Amino acid sequence: MEYDVIILNGKIYDGTGNPWFYADIGILNGKIETIGKLKNSNGKYIIDALGLAVSPGFIDIHSHSDFTLLVDPRGLSKIHQGVTTEIVGNCGSSAAPMNDFLRDYREKYLKPMFNGLLELDWSRMREYFAKLEEKGIALNVASHVGHGTVRSCVMGYDQRKPTGRELDEMKELVAEAMEDGAVGMSTGLIYPPSCYAETEELIELAKVVAEFNGIYASHIRGEGETLLEAVREAIMIGEKASLPVEISHFKASGKENWGKVHEAAKLIEEARMRGVDVTADQYPYIASSTGLSALLPRWAHEGGAEKLLERLKNPDDKRRMEEYMKRYVKRDPEYWSRIVISSAKKNPQFEGKTVKEISEILGKDPVETVFHLLIEEETMVQMVSFGMCEEDVEYVMKLPWVMVGSDGLAVSPEGVLGKGKPHPRYYGTFPRVLGIYVRERNILRLSEAIRKMTYLPAWRLGFRDRGIIREGAWADIVIFNPEKIIDAATFMDPHKFARGINYVLVNGKIVIDKGKYTGELPGKVLRKMQI
Repeated sequence: MEYDVIILNGKIYDGTGNPWFYADIGILNGKIETIGKLKNSNGKYIIDALGLAVSPGFIDIHSHSDFTLLVDPRGLSKIHQGVTTEIVGNCGSSAAPMNDFLRDYREKYLKPMFNGLLELDWSRMREYFAKLEEKGIALNVASHVGHGTVRSCVMGYDQRKPTGRELDEMKELVAEAMEDGAVGMSTGLIYPPSCYAETEELIELAKVVAEFNGIYASHIRGEGETLLEAVREAIMIGEKASLPVEISHFKASGKENWGKVHEAAKLIEEARMRGVDVTADQYPYIASSTGLSALLPRWAHEGGAEKLLERLKNPDDKRRMEEYMKRYVKRDPEYWSRIVISSAKKNPQFEGKTVKEISEILGKDPVETVFHLLIEEETMVQMVSFGMCEEDVEYVMKLPWVMVGSDGLAVSPEGVLGKGKPHPRYYGTFPRVLGIYVRERNILRLSEAIRKMTYLPAWRLGFRDRGIIREGAWADIVIFNPEKIIDAATFMDPHKFARGINYVLVNGKIVIDKGKYTGELPGKVLRKMQI
């Protein structure tokens, strides 16, 4: 037999957490055909993995590459760190469904971020999936349907309960997306319009997802002072709707909340003991990243970005927002030194600077500086916030039901996706776990870290033939040097590929060869209904 690819002499970590073993791997027609001794077999391409680790490709269970993969299908920042599958549609925001209201909104506020390179020409999830496949992608993609996206299609950015008819319309859109192959529903309960939903609304929509064997993935309703209440709500939704729960980027934000992850984890453990299927994911950094407008009270966002801009220019509304935002400084006098502007298209000179530094440059109060930037940039400003502690990161990482997710976008060092100073997790999440937390700090064993990146997320999503090295599974494989793998991206210089990744295969095709991208686009859309 002639194989398409043979991997020789590798130390195999099969993804399950089992001990490693030595074997050769023969790949044919995109799948792992043989695991054994293949030294004398024929292969069109032979990789000598002597001294290297051979693992299933990493599954980024929490990604936001919904639109960037349409702009640049190579997914370079992800594929160079060994990611072979991304789960998009997180934090309540997904590419689909999209009606005329949401399309117009994205034309005005989203499309300019990509210099017009994004064509918003789909409506249903299946049409979005077809567009990804038509353009070709370097890695596999699956998607949640975003609750915020569904709500905005039906209710815009209104801060109120849905009518019975509106709830039925939302249920129909969720069911339609699940029929098209979504893996679950996500919420972003600190972002409008998801934050306007009461728990009962989320339970009713989650029940629809449960009918399709999907999961509920939630950016919960607060990761700081309300962490415990927010975790309880997520558990309640899973319990009442009878579906698995995935708590996104599990952490405790704000110095006064450090250590709360222990109590939150206890709530999850107790829920699991009584039969509620709850898991979580995490990125290995002490800083988070989101839009600068997330610092404003939720009432300020009602009606969308246009209404927010009107309020930012209204003295009475500004005064109310200022009073709300002063609480940050009351809790932490150094708060504005912990907020770094990562992307401001019209003010690139401020990228990489803290709000405190920008305030000194502008001669403004920090809160006024935030208002100024949001108005100048029409609300499209990204920030990095240093709000967590290493002790919490390490504690969460050790929990057996926690996976690894980047919470980042697939970007590139050049072109429109190479702008700004994004969070280094876009480039370094998975190698950072393996280099810092496995090799240097011994927080995890290598086999356990790989399980959290491969088999565990595949199991969570129901992908039975991915995330594992076994005969018959799809050949999504990463080959790396465990002594050299490390993240190179930093907060001040983030557009740097990770080091130590030698080869990456997606569906049996070599996408990274000796550390270099090959130009291949062998990725597939993974639809839940086809599992």
